[in-house]
Amino acid sequence: MSLELRPGEVLGVLGPNGAGKSTLLAALCAQLPADQGQIWLDQRELKHWSGAERARRLAVLPQTSTLDFAFRVEEVVGMGRLPHQTGKVRDDDIICAALEAADVSHLSGRSYLALSGGERQRVHLARVLAQLWPGEAGQTLLLDEPTSMLDPLHQHTTLQAIRRFADRGAAVLVILHDLNLAARYCDRILLLESGRPHALDVPAQVLRPEPLKAVFGLDVLVQPHPERGHPLIIAR
Repeated sequence: MSLELRPGEVLGVLGPNGAGKSTLLAALCAQLPADQGQIWLDQRELKHWSGAERARRLAVLPQTSTLDFAFRVEEVVGMGRLPHQTGKVRDDDIICAALEAADVSHLSGRSYLALSGGERQRVHLARVLAQLWPGEAGQTLLLDEPTSMLDPLHQHTTLQAIRRFADRGAAVLVILHDLNLAARYCDRILLLESGRPHALDVPAQVLRPEPLKAVFGLDVLVQPHPERGHPLIIAR
């Protein structure tokens, strides 16, 4: 696979279970060593970046994040500032901004262990946003199913926060299962099948009945969204 994440872009990764989406993300952040080829961050191979240096440029939100200590919500988000040396006043401002961006400001002061699954997911989103705040060219954000535990409203608020992050210049890769969310928020879509790219293009080219049938085995109707114009996918 040859893949470039571009500044200011949200690249969505779609595919059935077992297609290799999470494996791709793990390889991109060096959690899994690549058997072949190279992974570059900016103009250097990823393996040549030090841990703290890389953490200031690359943030990862895994599919599940475990934390078994009763930290306050703002302390969890503050973990994203550990690679930086920006001082408590600046860090506190960034933590507040990241909490607001992830729509979890109202959870400040609460124990992380007392939160629901969806609330925890949004707190971890705030953590990775704080790690790269405010987002700019040269920074990369990788997210594995950030909407999996969320209600419909917070699926949109989460992807709106990710979209704004990219609009400030960061490169974003997000793994999704919802085709319509991908159509609305992604600039390009990588459609994976059995570990290989089936299609990589803008949503209007990838989210068509033929490729979706070939990869998912799903018969769909695709129509323009009546207000926004992006593809609207309807299962037959």
